[in-house]
Amino acid sequence: MDLVSGYKGVVGRMFGNENSGSSEDSYVERLLDRISNGVLAEDRRNAIIELQSVVAETRAAQLAFGAMGFPVLLNVMKEERDDVEMVRGALETFVSALTPIAHAKGPPNEVQPDIMNTDLLSREADSISLLLSLLSEEDFYVRYYTLQLLTALLTNSRNRLQEAILTTPRGITRLMDMLMDREVIRNEALLLLTYLTRDAEEIQKILVFEGALEKIFSIIKEEGGSEGGVVVQDCLELLNNLLRNNTSNQVSLRETIGFEPLISILKLRGSAYSFTQQKTINLLGVLETISLLIAGGPEMVPGKDANILTNKTVLVQRKVLDNLLLLGVESQWAPVAVRCATFRCIGDLIAGHGKNLEALARKILGEKPHEESALNSVLRIVLRTSSVQEFLAADYIFKCFCENNPDGQMMLASTIIPQPHQVAHFPHEEDVNMSFGSMLLRGLTLSENDGDLETCCRAASVLTHVIKDNISCKEKVLKIQTEAAMSPLGTPEPLLHQTMKYLAVASSLKGGDGKSSILSNFHCQTIILKLLITWLFNFPSAVQCFLDSRPHLTYLFELVSNPDTTMWIRGMAAVLLGECVVFNNNSDTGKDSYSIVDSINQKMGLTSYLLKFEDMQKTFRFSSAKPDQPRKPLSRSNAASMSEIEDVDNDIEETEERNEEDSVLSSIFDSKFVNFIKSLEVDIKESTLQIYTQPKSSVAVMPAELEQKNAENDADYAKRLKAVVRKQHSEIQDLLNRIATGNSSKTGDAAGLPPSEQKVVGNSEETLRKQLQEVSEQLEMVNMEKSQTESDLKSLSDAYNSLEQANYQLENEIKALKAGGATPFPDIESIKAEAKEESQKESEAELNDLLVCLGQEQSKVEKLSSRLTELGEDVDQLLEGIGEDAELPEDDESDEA
Repeated sequence: MDLVSGYKGVVGRMFGNENSGSSEDSYVERLLDRISNGVLAEDRRNAIIELQSVVAETRAAQLAFGAMGFPVLLNVMKEERDDVEMVRGALETFVSALTPIAHAKGPPNEVQPDIMNTDLLSREADSISLLLSLLSEEDFYVRYYTLQLLTALLTNSRNRLQEAILTTPRGITRLMDMLMDREVIRNEALLLLTYLTRDAEEIQKILVFEGALEKIFSIIKEEGGSEGGVVVQDCLELLNNLLRNNTSNQVSLRETIGFEPLISILKLRGSAYSFTQQKTINLLGVLETISLLIAGGPEMVPGKDANILTNKTVLVQRKVLDNLLLLGVESQWAPVAVRCATFRCIGDLIAGHGKNLEALARKILGEKPHEESALNSVLRIVLRTSSVQEFLAADYIFKCFCENNPDGQMMLASTIIPQPHQVAHFPHEEDVNMSFGSMLLRGLTLSENDGDLETCCRAASVLTHVIKDNISCKEKVLKIQTEAAMSPLGTPEPLLHQTMKYLAVASSLKGGDGKSSILSNFHCQTIILKLLITWLFNFPSAVQCFLDSRPHLTYLFELVSNPDTTMWIRGMAAVLLGECVVFNNNSDTGKDSYSIVDSINQKMGLTSYLLKFEDMQKTFRFSSAKPDQPRKPLSRSNAASMSEIEDVDNDIEETEERNEEDSVLSSIFDSKFVNFIKSLEVDIKESTLQIYTQPKSSVAVMPAELEQKNAENDADYAKRLKAVVRKQHSEIQDLLNRIATGNSSKTGDAAGLPPSEQKVVGNSEETLRKQLQEVSEQLEMVNMEKSQTESDLKSLSDAYNSLEQANYQLENEIKALKAGGATPFPDIESIKAEAKEESQKESEAELNDLLVCLGQEQSKVEKLSSRLTELGEDVDQLLEGIGEDAELPEDDESDEA
């Protein structure tokens, strides 16, 4: 055999020379000779027992056996099937040769004999089919060691073994039969099938066709469900391998067995307060199964995967949502890892599914008088949990609930109503009676009083989901006025302004404040910036409210230029500043788009500002953002670590802190938000450069009648704009037709006449011009007379005022005379009446004369206008601009009157 010869060379190099390691080498060789050439059966059996012992103890013996022993023992298993002890010894020796020796340590680059022997045995012709045939033997140990040997082969040569099993007739059927064998055999078969079905779709389908699903659930039930031991864990791992990314197997489970056996595993048995590590692992396994059936989350396009939508529908019909809420929300004694996995399942279950969204919105937890909405309970967990993983998982529910669900967003936003001061300060134990919005608003507004911004950050994350892509919700929240302790004298201020102040406070804190916090100040800044970016996007009213406070822009400029913060925070601040340019319809000086772009250029330079976007794109958070990836499959190797998510009150290592930081930032910078920022960045750059390169006067401001109204959705807004465009187009077309008709009638009428008549027409036009000139001159005279009349009226008014002053002086003198007891005084009232009557008569006479003159001139104008109209001239156009200079005194007169 060439392979064996090759491995003999390897053995020689390891031992250094032909004599090196001669003791193990020669000993193995003598034992193999006794097995193959021995006369006495008992001696051959003893030799194979000794061979198994030495191979299990030393690496040199493993190498020696791999170099020359395989043909001998394979021949025993083929030719001596009746000698059970010999076959059993041969199988056990192979298992020892393929098992690494833990205590034997060599150089790092040293050949590993177990891996070498695995490769050699898997390459042997018909070796796999031979082993599969041994599964039909009656001897228990033969079947047991055969399964162990196949499992060892799978460890290092899985693909080769998978191919061999597929090409062996009834190979998978024989493995399936082992699941109905004695307990020890069954457990070994479970492990073997678990390794065998990883990334092997054809084997997965064959196993399901052979009835693997029924047998798996039967074993789980026998072992006690979630209360069972490691066998239940192995069954669930095998089940997950069969269902992962395999639509046909999922359909088979749904349409044959159904989801009831799966859901029953979630039901807590025994002591609901007792969660051992094995029970936790079993629950994580079944939660992973449910997650595989409904995978997709908010990234899934509605209607794209009919199988996933059907799975979601059937699972909720089978009451899985009730069991998940009981396990994750109501069972607060459950381990954090279980609660987190449960929240993720709830999020995936409702994402993109209208009926499931409604089902969750209607769910009521607890019993009267302490019952409350399930969403309220989840919000309380978001605001109050001490675990960063639980906060992110509970927040994921709101992310999935609000995505593409405007009705659900509006339902939540409608409850955000400021509460009376005494209600807002209720202790946490009494917030069960508060509405969703009141609880959220309290989290947004009371955090600073506690000296901790973490609750504000968590509430801000939820609010981001509530208002995302929903103008109505943004408008609703924008109108909220809060009594902020941070504002002067505690006066009410918009929630948007208060949120901006929290961002400034988070930026000013350099480190912890002595309190336990699961979110760093950088996390707080990032979450609040994400809320503000979401809020101002495509919402000019929020931009205007933001700009109403001048310090907001000043702080943004500082944050964009701050070298002490991270590149993504500087980039997000630059995005927020850019939104104040793109979505700005303000015409006030200092608040319009031109002024903001000018300020950017003066304070940091336009090039430096635009580079902030490129720096942000280069960060790992943006460059590596991908759709939500499935969690690492639960297996024996990682089950213990995945079940031990501890609360942050416990001491944690630096690596764990780094993992939690990665989790928070990955949640913030999901693929949808990153893609949204990238597209928004393009608009910001284009708008900024366009405004910068054109004068201020050319910056267009959208007319108020063309803006989108508050209660108007996008469809109605687009429809109204189309109607306006059609109307304007019709009016323009009508004017063009009228102009064309008028021009053609004028030119056509003259062109079609004989020369004699054309001359008459020319004379007539000359006459009209003279008449028009005369009318213009007469109109100017009328205007002059009108101006003179107005001047006279002003003089009369001045005279009347002088008379009033004289009367006032006379009255003062009379009062002084009365006080001094002087001679009788004249009747002042009669004198005043006579003077007033006389002045009025003079004014009326002058006005009557002017009115007569104006009437005569007006009659002349009307006759001339009528004549001009008959001749086809536009009188209004001819009179345009005449007398404009004389209209100013009329305004003065009206002001004085």
